[in-house]
Amino acid sequence: MIDEIRNDFTKLQDELLKGPIYPNVTPEEIRCHLASRYDFTKAMALDEVVADVERMLRTWQVQVTHPRYFGLFNPSVTLASVIADTLVAMYNPQLASWQTSPAGNEIERHTLGWLAAKFGLPPDTLATFTNGGSEANLSAVIVALTRAFPDYGEDGLRCLAAAPAIYLTEESHHSFSKIAHMTGLGRKALRKVATTFHLTMDIADLEKRVTEDRKNGFVPLMVIGTGGTTTAGAIDPLPELGRFCQDAGLWFHVDAAWGGAAVISPTLRHHLSGIETADSITCDAHKWFSVPMGSGMFFCRHPDSVAEAFRAQASYMPGKATGPAFDPYTTSVQWSRRFIGLKLFLSLAQQGESGHAAMIEHQTRMANVLREALIASGWRIVNTTPLPLICFTRDGLDIAQFLASLRERQIAWMSEGQIKGAPVVRACITSFRTTEADIQWVVGEMHRLVKYNAVHQLTPAEC
Repeated sequence: MIDEIRNDFTKLQDELLKGPIYPNVTPEEIRCHLASRYDFTKAMALDEVVADVERMLRTWQVQVTHPRYFGLFNPSVTLASVIADTLVAMYNPQLASWQTSPAGNEIERHTLGWLAAKFGLPPDTLATFTNGGSEANLSAVIVALTRAFPDYGEDGLRCLAAAPAIYLTEESHHSFSKIAHMTGLGRKALRKVATTFHLTMDIADLEKRVTEDRKNGFVPLMVIGTGGTTTAGAIDPLPELGRFCQDAGLWFHVDAAWGGAAVISPTLRHHLSGIETADSITCDAHKWFSVPMGSGMFFCRHPDSVAEAFRAQASYMPGKATGPAFDPYTTSVQWSRRFIGLKLFLSLAQQGESGHAAMIEHQTRMANVLREALIASGWRIVNTTPLPLICFTRDGLDIAQFLASLRERQIAWMSEGQIKGAPVVRACITSFRTTEADIQWVVGEMHRLVKYNAVHQLTPAEC
């Protein structure tokens, strides 16, 4: 089985290099294709359907595993993690309870315990795999509310004497806006703290806002520090935030969904100094650990609060695990749960810590190559980060037009970002397959594209 998957995996990677990176298709075209072939009134040959679906996936989606995909945090994936997902689908283990899948639960516990130690969290840290970073962030807010307000779990927000407040910046992940809505806190509970010149949280403004809220009858609940923001890769001052939260009695959550993987890199881990003081951490394996969607992780140093927040009991579930084991349905948002963690476990086992660190550091080096090539080609870099994410622009550039031309010509896939209200081009090295030759070719093509558009003043369609 491994040889067959390896051969298919290698073949697919070779095919993806031929393009396209960016699909040229309309919703009507896809809907017409599906309606004409699949009315589900008769059985079809599986080989035929699989071949057709693979063709659709190969031509009708952005190829996020392409080495010239410089977009959001969607990585190239390791062969071991693909095999892991295949094994999980074949055996279909149910990880809600320990007794249903002892092997799966212990593999996840072992993997999460290893990473918790890398973060500097205590041995009794309770950690679970999640569908993604948003679920992990939601878990953090729920557990923080449960710990701060003992009656919250039974009586809800109406039992609170005052409204809680959460402190974060404009650069924080926007999942917290949805979370504030879902938990009943309300989106107005989010306090947008000012940022410094480098887009990191301003400690002085945080202190000011917490003091003002307490004077005005609100209850400060938690601070969200980010270990690598989505737009610019900024890392908040985690040591200072940790000390402030401890002194102020606030829950300190670090959203390191992307940048958290840097803790395994000898050359990068110091940038996350202070993360060990967090009450809870979010980290996504399906970002910089290069495994398939979705594989988030939630870590919390307060196991009793996690158990209280997600306690559940049902007669139809197997008997409660005893001793050092626990049932994930009683310690997480999820009930029925896929064996999410096998892809990270298998990839770590096959690559080793040093192998994964080397992939991370390679992407960082490629970002440095890109940064230097952009500067040499006349672009202006507008963000500062040790992570492989670069925001850049140049005078007179129509960002939307430039990105449209970049994609339509299949040069690369990049996204638009906003830095201090101004649009910029955002490029993130998300693939361990990206080479220096890829970088130099892309920058050369970008330079020619800018010069050509400047001379001819073309619209995206004309380009």
